Amino acid sequence: MKIFRNSIAIAILTTLILALFAVFAGGMTSAGAAEVKTADVKYSAVPAGEYHLDTAHSIIGFAVRHLEINWVEGRFKDFNGTINYDDKDVTRSKVQFTAKIESIDTGVEQRNAHLRTADFFDAAKYPEMKFVSTKIEKKGKGKYILFGDLTIKDVTKPISFPFTFTGAVPDPWGGTRFGIQAETVINRRDYNINWGNALPVGGFDVGNNVTVKLQLEAVKATAK
Repeated sequence: MKIFRNSIAIAILTTLILALFAVFAGGMTSAGAAEVKTADVKYSAVPAGEYHLDTAHSIIGFAVRHLEINWVEGRFKDFNGTINYDDKDVTRSKVQFTAKIESIDTGVEQRNAHLRTADFFDAAKYPEMKFVSTKIEKKGKGKYILFGDLTIKDVTKPISFPFTFTGAVPDPWGGTRFGIQAETVINRRDYNINWGNALPVGGFDVGNNVTVKLQLEAVKATAK
């Protein structure tokens, strides 16, 4: 009887191990197939025209140092933007976007509320931030720099965004889309966002330099 019970236990254990292996192996196969499929995507040239940002699949994000030891990340959830793309000469394309300050989100509502006050963005007085491009320069294969004016609060300053973009793909709804990834660093104090305290060990409790990260998906506007 003992041998019989041991045999059953071994059989059950073996079945569980095989089942787990099958699930794991299946997951690896699926992930591997997805990776190969992604690598084999054949992007098209981006057609000329007006594109709007798909806000459900785009991020206007930022990251700032806290106590000089870690990063706090956030984003603006309510925004819109337009890209007028010139397929003959990318450098002649135009970009603009606007974000609602009230929509700032760092994952902690108490901090979000503080950021909306006059200590930081003063959302009641300055409800929007905006960017309007002035020119684009090509910097090597597939690399560009977007120049433009960024307005936060009552300050407008020129900034630049190094960026890359993917080619166009047809979406499941009959549209055409392409992606843009851009990142730059600004000093928040340049825009009169001055709240913060110096630390005894050096640096600040809230960093002055802010990394701005854009992950944008643009969809071609349909003819009216």
